Amino acid sequence: MMAAPRMAEPAPIGVFDSGLGGLSVLREIVARRPDLSTIYVADSGHCPYGGKSADQIIERAEIITEFLLGQGAQLIVVACNTATIAAVEYLRAHYSVPFVGMEPAVKPAVAATQSGVIGVLATGAALAGDKLHRLIDRHRGTVRVITQPCPGLVEQVENGDLDGPETRRLLAEYARPLVAAGADVLVLGCTHYPFLRAPLAEIVGPGIILLDTGAAVARRVDSLLPATLASADRPAAVLRWHSSGDPQQMMTIGSRLWGQGMRVQAFIA
Repeated sequence: MMAAPRMAEPAPIGVFDSGLGGLSVLREIVARRPDLSTIYVADSGHCPYGGKSADQIIERAEIITEFLLGQGAQLIVVACNTATIAAVEYLRAHYSVPFVGMEPAVKPAVAATQSGVIGVLATGAALAGDKLHRLIDRHRGTVRVITQPCPGLVEQVENGDLDGPETRRLLAEYARPLVAAGADVLVLGCTHYPFLRAPLAEIVGPGIILLDTGAAVARRVDSLLPATLASADRPAAVLRWHSSGDPQQMMTIGSRLWGQGMRVQAFIA
């Protein structure tokens, strides 16, 4: 009897971020869809995006998209709030594959607040764009929304300093005034910030809700891709890692954030 043909590996999804923050989104995707092969690009050589213009961010997003499409990506996750705000509409207009972007958790924060005040922690570039402010205006209702730029936090995560004195100082500087103003929900408006959840929770106290949207992005990815039937003949999903910065640094710090080792290839563009 002839053996059944081996099923081909499904085309991968592409995930990219200005650096390592998108790993917080990828872990939610992998938890929900462990069958998906994924290519992750950390644009660490151009990180942070927070101080760049929209045109500069679009240029980087387009370069990375071209690379991911060349690798066979059938869907691309822009796992960066700043890049989503600056570039996702451009990417959707110029490429035929689906793009899933990040949307800060303003809507669920408005639903969750008891005090009527929420805070949004974000990068300067995210707060400079109209997209985030349109989102806030659409969902705020009667809730007061306080936005807070957080320079330096992305760099702390990129350097692997998740709980040191400087990281805690920055978190306290940015978050405590929001709590003092009455915010009982804080939106983590950058994919790097979930890696700082533990020290941030200690600083603001147990009564403050911290929200991010990694799980929502994973649900969206799941809804856009066909379900994979379980089969012993299907190849195991593969995660491939690329960095435009120092691959060794990503292997060291990224492995810590991801929770297991990774082999990183250089992304030169």
